[in-house]
Amino acid sequence: MDLPHEKPLKIHLVNSTESPEFTHLTQSLTRSSIIGLDAEWKPIRGQNHQPTFPTVSLLQLACQLDHDSDESETFLLDMHSVPLPSIWELLRETFVSPDILKLGFKFKQDLVYLSSTFCLQGCDPGFDKVEPYLDITTIYYQMQHKQQGRKGPKETKSLATICKEVLGISVSKELQSTDAHCLLKIFNVFQDTVVKKGNSSNNMVELHSSGVNLGLKEILGKHDIDDKIIRIKSFEASHMFQATVSSENGQRISKVEVLVSREKQMDNTGDWQGPPPWDLSLGGDGCPKFLCDVMVEGLAKHLRCVGVDAAIPSSRKPESRELLDQAYSEQRVLLTRDAKLLRHQYLIKNQIYRVKNLLKNEQLLEVIETFQLQINEDQLMSRCTKCNGRFIQKPLTTEEAVEAAKGFQKIPDCLFNKNLEFWQCMECNQLYWEGTQYHNAVQKFIDVCKLNE
Repeated sequence: MDLPHEKPLKIHLVNSTESPEFTHLTQSLTRSSIIGLDAEWKPIRGQNHQPTFPTVSLLQLACQLDHDSDESETFLLDMHSVPLPSIWELLRETFVSPDILKLGFKFKQDLVYLSSTFCLQGCDPGFDKVEPYLDITTIYYQMQHKQQGRKGPKETKSLATICKEVLGISVSKELQSTDAHCLLKIFNVFQDTVVKKGNSSNNMVELHSSGVNLGLKEILGKHDIDDKIIRIKSFEASHMFQATVSSENGQRISKVEVLVSREKQMDNTGDWQGPPPWDLSLGGDGCPKFLCDVMVEGLAKHLRCVGVDAAIPSSRKPESRELLDQAYSEQRVLLTRDAKLLRHQYLIKNQIYRVKNLLKNEQLLEVIETFQLQINEDQLMSRCTKCNGRFIQKPLTTEEAVEAAKGFQKIPDCLFNKNLEFWQCMECNQLYWEGTQYHNAVQKFIDVCKLNE
C-alpha cells in the first residue's frame, strides 16, 4: 500500500541480527525522532485454565528519518527468527529514549504481550514502559473535537476507520504490515492541522492524564486493559501539542517542530570538542574517567571490562544537578543519551558527551574513538564490573579465596580442583576467577575493540 502523493513505501524484513536489514534498523532508530509501533499476535482461544498471554510474532517499527520531510522506513521484525535476547537491549533503549516520540494504537496491550514474549525467552525483566508515548486515538479525538465540536462520549474506532477518515485510504487485513507507517501519517496530518489553524494552549484539549505512570505490574492488575490509554509521560512530550509559537517570519509552527529543531541543534553541539578534564594540559592525571547516567548504565560495565574508570550515579534517580556535581567533583566526563543535559554544558565545559549509538558494543567503540582511548589486552577485565574498583595486585590461591569469601561469597565446589587464580576487588571485596566465563569475556572484548588486528 502506498499512501496518496508520497514515495513508494519502503518495508524491510528483519529476520537476523547479522543481516544488512538489522544494521539499517539500528541506524534508523538512531536517526529517528518519531517512530510508529505495532505488534502482531494470534489470540489464544479456548483457554479455561490459568490465563497466558499470546506470543508476539511480528513487531512493526516505522521510523520517520527527517522531521522536515515525509521520508520514513518501515521495518518488520520477525520475532520467530531473531534471537530475542540479542535485540532486547536495543528495543528497551528505544522504548524509553526521551529523544524519540513513540506512536501507537492501543499499544498498552501489545506491550504486555511483547514483554511476556521476551520473558519467555529469558529476558527478565521484559518491558514495563514506553515513554514519551502518544496513542493515535488521542490525536484523532483531538482533531474530531476541533473540527466538529463534539462533546458527547467518544466512539471507539478501529485504526482502519481512523485511517479512512483522516488519510482517505482503506487498510485491508492483508495490509496490516503498514499499520505502524499509518501512525506516522496520521501524526503528520495532525501537525499540519495545528500549524494551519494556529491552535493555542488556551483552547487545546490536554493529551495527558493521571494514568501516565502505569507500569507493567499496574497494567497486569487492571481489568480494563483495552480501555485505558498510555499517554505521554515527560513534561516536554505531554505539552508539545498544547501550544504553538511564532517563528521569526511570522509563521505559526507547532511546539513539536521547536523541540525537534532544538534537538537537531543539540546533535550538532553534542560532538566532542575537547580537551577532556583528565588532559595533562588542564592539570589532569591523564587517566580517563567517565560518569554514565542511567540511560547508558550498561555502557559503564563495558568500559570497566576494558579497564576504563566508569562510575554510575550516586543515587538511583538522580536529578540533573546531582549528575553535574558528581561529574565536576570527580573530574569525569558525563556520558548520556539525554539531549536535555547538553543544555548544562556551560556549567561544566567539556564534561558532557551525548552517546549516539543504542547498542552497548557500538557505544563502547564510539567512546573509545571519540576520546582516543588506548585499549590493550592487559587492561581487559582489570576493574570490578560491580563497583568499578581495582583488584588487588596479587592473585589469590583457592585456599586464600575461600578464606576471603567467608560470610560474604560462596566459591563453587567445582572450582576447588582446577588450580584457578582468584582476584578480589579492593573496594567491594567481590571475588572473581579466571574460568570459562572470564576467558569468553576477554575474547569478546578483544573482538569488539579489534585488538587482534
